[in-house]
Amino acid sequence: MTTLMTTQRRVLAIVAAFAVVMSWMAAPARAAGDDPGSTTVQILGINDFHGRILPDPFSGNAGAAVLAGAVSELESTYPDTVFAAAGDLIGASTFESFVAQDKPTIDALNAMGLDVAAVGNHEFDKGYADLVDRVMAPYDAATNPYGGATWQYLGANVRDAATGDPALPETWTQTLGNVEVGFIGVVTDETPTLVSPDGVAGLTFEQEVVAANRSAATLTAAGADLVVLLVHEGASTAAYADAVDPSNDFGTLLANLSPDIDAVISGHTHQAYDHRVPVPEWAAEGRAVTERPVVSAGQYGMALNQLLFTFDADGNVTGLDTGIIDLYDAFPADVAVQSIVDDAVAQADVLGSVVLGQLEAPLYRATLATGSPGSTRGAESTLGNAVANIQLWATQDNGALIAFMNPGGLRADMVGAAGGDPALYPTDITFAQAASVQPFANTLVTMDLTGAQIRQVLEEQWQPAGSSRPFLRLGTSTGFAYTYDPDAAAGSRILDMRLDGEPIADQRVVKVVVNSFLAAGGDNFTTFSEGANRTDSGRVDLTAQVDYLEANGILTPDYSQHAVGITGLDDFTFTQGDDVAFDVSSLMMTGPNDVLDQTVTVKLGKKTVGTFAVVNTLPTDAFDEQGTASVRFEVPKSVKGDTTLTLTGDATGTVVKLDVTVQKKPKSNNGKGKGNAFAFGHNKDRMFAHYLPLGG
Repeated sequence: MTTLMTTQRRVLAIVAAFAVVMSWMAAPARAAGDDPGSTTVQILGINDFHGRILPDPFSGNAGAAVLAGAVSELESTYPDTVFAAAGDLIGASTFESFVAQDKPTIDALNAMGLDVAAVGNHEFDKGYADLVDRVMAPYDAATNPYGGATWQYLGANVRDAATGDPALPETWTQTLGNVEVGFIGVVTDETPTLVSPDGVAGLTFEQEVVAANRSAATLTAAGADLVVLLVHEGASTAAYADAVDPSNDFGTLLANLSPDIDAVISGHTHQAYDHRVPVPEWAAEGRAVTERPVVSAGQYGMALNQLLFTFDADGNVTGLDTGIIDLYDAFPADVAVQSIVDDAVAQADVLGSVVLGQLEAPLYRATLATGSPGSTRGAESTLGNAVANIQLWATQDNGALIAFMNPGGLRADMVGAAGGDPALYPTDITFAQAASVQPFANTLVTMDLTGAQIRQVLEEQWQPAGSSRPFLRLGTSTGFAYTYDPDAAAGSRILDMRLDGEPIADQRVVKVVVNSFLAAGGDNFTTFSEGANRTDSGRVDLTAQVDYLEANGILTPDYSQHAVGITGLDDFTFTQGDDVAFDVSSLMMTGPNDVLDQTVTVKLGKKTVGTFAVVNTLPTDAFDEQGTASVRFEVPKSVKGDTTLTLTGDATGTVVKLDVTVQKKPKSNNGKGKGNAFAFGHNKDRMFAHYLPLGG
């Protein structure tokens, strides 16, 4: 969930922010109000902060100190303010916060006066017990040195599985002047698939709208004048149409929200939007405001959502203004929070500066045409495959033969000291740089899977309907490769799987290694939770990376594609002299300066049948079909019988193999017979065809 603002969008956001800032600077009298009985309540919202306590000019992260300065200035204009958040404040953090178990982030948010937050899925990264007993528990230098959040965490849809009782506080209220404001917090009900299921064992996660509406009724009955929903779920893009689309989870939530809920501050998808959604019941009542604000502030402290509600003396909303305020370099840094950040940096620098080894070249996450590395989790990447290789190396003594890595577990690119400049490699990589890639401290788990189960794992890359990310491309270790048909029906997409060039039969048992998140069925890869002979190696993913660099000295990218799409090849039996035509996809990595093939050479057996151009265009959607070639050739008469169709990239080392059969062209019957036909089938391991005489 790492979509970054483009330069154009940042400029527009800054212009919009300037207009908002000027409006509240030019007309502060509205806080007091021309009407002596009126009250203006300000709600400030953030989401998906993820421990980004340092400013980052590349991505526009303001840093904790500037965020604190912005909150302070905005609160000075509107004293009746609540500072709220929609989850994922901690977890998946940068090194300065991660290395201290996010204590610097907790201290910074405490110091800037965060009042209330919904829990996000990353609040459960270390499990429910850690959230409750460390993060939410009072700070104590001896017994709880890394906890002590002073804001109120809410999770109305987080329930005890045995009793149905709430496992977290559901609501929180604050009186501002003559206005009672109530807050509800809910987290995506997909949380058990997004964190290690073992960490949330004993909990259930209700459908968000059910808990939200129940809690809203409670707050309204208790006299709340304003009800704000903090929800760690969001729209897949910044477009209004996507937010209200009932075919996705967020649109369904909005369509079914109770009219008791006056505003929605959302998160999870890392988008920035400021929508107004009509509420028919409000219009029927003749309210002054008939549209519900639905907002999100992007990610990492880049921006704040500002909601200004004007109330009359009777507690009725008479006006509403909203906006997204861009923060980078827009406000002075808060001195107290800057001191917290500086201390965290100093402590992290000691550990973080240790050089672990070298990178031969940068390793990137996958990239959309409109984004930067990490902007998609739906494409193969050099980083994902490299991490899988490291995890296989770390568990080979345990018998592992294949490693899989989830793309969401990669939180930064691995570029080392050179920062991505191709002229400066090889380059050093430090502990801090390595840790920023994998901050979750998952352990490595080995298990036995059959070939059929591995096939099912690969099918699970296509996520369930309604998922905010419809496709997740697993990183895989070198030596494992597979082909798939992206146009095939669910359950039958995987055409061929190979380990070191040899087909993997459905009945073969293979020992694989995954991190503990995937091992528990995370990201909807439920087949991993069914693996036999499971053994937790006890090796932490980051530790494996450190050990690999210590043992090998250097990490080198693998630019070959492990997953390649084949469409139009419905029959794996060819006839001499016939034309064969099919399309190939997923032939390119998407990182800056990744090595790309310009052509693929195709052989049938030992006979080269053609060389074909590769079109390399960055993806615009969540699926891994970029890097395409159209293959067309005539089956040579010199090839016959069972053989191998092989595609080889000219630069990357990508090799695709498919077992095929070549048969002789049937002799003409001079019109005396009824002709010939083929009967096609599939035996789970390969396609087959039988030549049959018509009428026979």
